[in-house]
Amino acid sequence: MSRKAKPAPAIEGGHAPLSSLPGIGPQSAEKLAAHGLGRVSDLWFWLPRDYQDRTRLTPIHALRNGVAAQVEGRMLAVDTAFRARPMLKVLLGDERGSTVTLKFFHFRKQQADAFRQGGKVRAYGVPRPGQAGLEMAHPSYRVLGDGDAPLDELLEPVYPQIDGIGAALMRKIVSHALRSLPGDAALELLPVGFAHDMGLPGLRQALLYLHHPPADADVAALQSGRHPAQRRLALEEMLAHHLSLRRERVAMQRHAAAALPRKPGRVEQLLAALPFQLTGAQARVLAEVERDLEKPVPMLRLVQGDVGSGKTVVAALAALRAIDAGHQVALMAPTELLAEQHLASLRGWLEPLGVRIGWLAGKVTGKARAQVLAEVATGEVQLIIGTHALMQEGVEFADLALAIIDEQHRFGVQQRLALRDKGSGLVPHQLVMTATPIPRTLAMSAYADLDVSVIDELPAGRRPVQTVVISNARRDELIARIRAAIAEGRQAYWVCTLIEEQSESEVRIDAQAAETTFLQLQQAMPELRIALVHGRMKPQEKQAAMAAFKQGESDLLVSTTVIEVGVDVPNASLMIIENAERLGLAQLHQLRGRVGRGSVQSSCVLLYQPPLGKIARQRLDMLRHSNDGFLIAEKDLELRGPGELLGVRQTGLAQLRIADLMRDADLLPQVEQLASQLLRDAPENADAIIARWIGSALRYASA
Repeated sequence: MSRKAKPAPAIEGGHAPLSSLPGIGPQSAEKLAAHGLGRVSDLWFWLPRDYQDRTRLTPIHALRNGVAAQVEGRMLAVDTAFRARPMLKVLLGDERGSTVTLKFFHFRKQQADAFRQGGKVRAYGVPRPGQAGLEMAHPSYRVLGDGDAPLDELLEPVYPQIDGIGAALMRKIVSHALRSLPGDAALELLPVGFAHDMGLPGLRQALLYLHHPPADADVAALQSGRHPAQRRLALEEMLAHHLSLRRERVAMQRHAAAALPRKPGRVEQLLAALPFQLTGAQARVLAEVERDLEKPVPMLRLVQGDVGSGKTVVAALAALRAIDAGHQVALMAPTELLAEQHLASLRGWLEPLGVRIGWLAGKVTGKARAQVLAEVATGEVQLIIGTHALMQEGVEFADLALAIIDEQHRFGVQQRLALRDKGSGLVPHQLVMTATPIPRTLAMSAYADLDVSVIDELPAGRRPVQTVVISNARRDELIARIRAAIAEGRQAYWVCTLIEEQSESEVRIDAQAAETTFLQLQQAMPELRIALVHGRMKPQEKQAAMAAFKQGESDLLVSTTVIEVGVDVPNASLMIIENAERLGLAQLHQLRGRVGRGSVQSSCVLLYQPPLGKIARQRLDMLRHSNDGFLIAEKDLELRGPGELLGVRQTGLAQLRIADLMRDADLLPQVEQLASQLLRDAPENADAIIARWIGSALRYASA
């Protein structure tokens, strides 16, 4: 049920600088500011990362290995040693004769002098087995008098560490800041009763609870992030990021773009010339793109498609739409290798139709660079393909109407903005593509500013790649497997993770270097034509080796992960990935996608160095059982989090402080509902929520 949102309140005390709090001088204020803490209200949302339970005492005999506890006892012995390194040991005992040793490796003389045999100590720490029973290393402690000392009534918060700000000072200044926390009416920004209907507390109640939980608090729920008070804050934090993206989209679409109505022309010619028919998914996504291009506002569309699903054809057809209307198109890829692959594909499709294509990358220099820049500036080049070099100063377009960005998560947002700003008066339409499927959970949050299209169908005749996982101890068996593939007229990849031999300091790393593997395979199979590609080769050498492999002039390509995306050799049917346990799921899936691009059954061998860790085993098992990029992406998100999957420069979601996209995914429908309601009924509250959680930081997510 829709509830009316109150106007955003003014919070006076929260806007005061932290230097207004007791105990914060200029140096402390500077250290806090380095962590984004500048106002009193910032400390309200600086939540504990853990809690210490000092509300009860645990008998020494009841201590458990690895379980934090608070104990109390008499000092039976105090020993200060300065042999191999300074060490202070204090033996505590109780009436039952049970003992625990407190150990300090860093201590001052005054600290050591405070411990006296027969005195009473209360200590909090994590017991671990030692030479003479359980020990607590560097516990927090109090030397007590003879009387009873009261126990704490609340759990003690443990805040994220800030260099130069001790734990006690941090607790003190947060407590001072909480005294300025206003009442519910002044603090709440959500519609009246919304949180209550979800079974969540109000914001003020949630904040006070999380900073000072009562003695009977559910510590397990707090430590797992699932306490209702934490979910109340997670809801609002996710809402702030979602709102900021929606605002960016609204701002972006206030600009004008070139309307590109569909006219009979080279789009139909290319469709007729292709040696294949578009899949249903490609046709659907192309129609979505074309509808966007017809509008006089900038298209903001993300096209997701698993490896080999045919995104480049859709991009080519969109480019023809702009070119037929008399405009220019730029296609940007993150690596020269991938950009060169696009160049080869698009030249083959578009140049026979009379499209003038240019190439610009870092290695294009001197007269060649000057010439292509001049042709882009005059409009003679209709489609320019390249790397980040397209965004540099000096690259001027006559009339850029469409910017296509491949593997967009690999670019920084400011880089993409630089390309967007190359439009002459009008803002270019933006088509961004990725072969790294983004889970729905993440896409709903990370791309609220984009329309998302999914090519979820592989071309006809493609067969799933069979994946096997074997130990490095069985690598000799692969020689026979390679020979069998080559004997059938196929080709193979062998992917390594390093390029050169390790230095002495790296002998613990078991990864085989590509150059060493290349030599070993040459010796083992002298009859085969084996090529080598790695990132440190000169571009011309690398390009020549790749071209030779693509043309069938070499049988086996030994490579580093530079072939991860963009390489298309349909005749290659065997992929061996060495030290596969070192790579993430998305990267493994991308590499595996280099085979299975023809109609023949293809295989991928994941070669690992035992013993396998738990997460590595989960990764390899996932690859062995699934070819579904979206299912794999969900698992990748679970194992690695959004920061690595998207690229931390892509989105503020990588810096979520409280919310967790996997854990709190069930809140996303409410986040979307709330965002729509606030933008419609209380836009000032939406602004206040963004300011509260994100501050004045610029959002570039619509780039």
